[in-house]
Amino acid sequence: MDARIAKGLALAALALALASCGGRQPLKPVQGQRMPAVPVGAPTAPTAAQLTTPSIQARPERNVELLTQSKVRGDDQFDLPPESDPK
Repeated sequence: MDARIAKGLALAALALALASCGGRQPLKPVQGQRMPAVPVGAPTAPTAAQLTTPSIQARPERNVELLTQSKVRGDDQFDLPPESDPK
């Protein structure tokens, strides 16, 4: 039983070591390909970091403001009862 635990810990340590050894180098285009064209109106071409950063529309910020006080709902002029004789 102790050998199984030791083997499992060794395997977990090996997996952690392999997962943490990834290289961090700046992105560059594949051999033979060019960088994207400069967008109209932009002074320079976007960098790789700018191209891989999601826009605000892609990742909107969350609004997690909690309701701290109950409030009486105001009068709604569009909250009408249903028609008695729908057409």
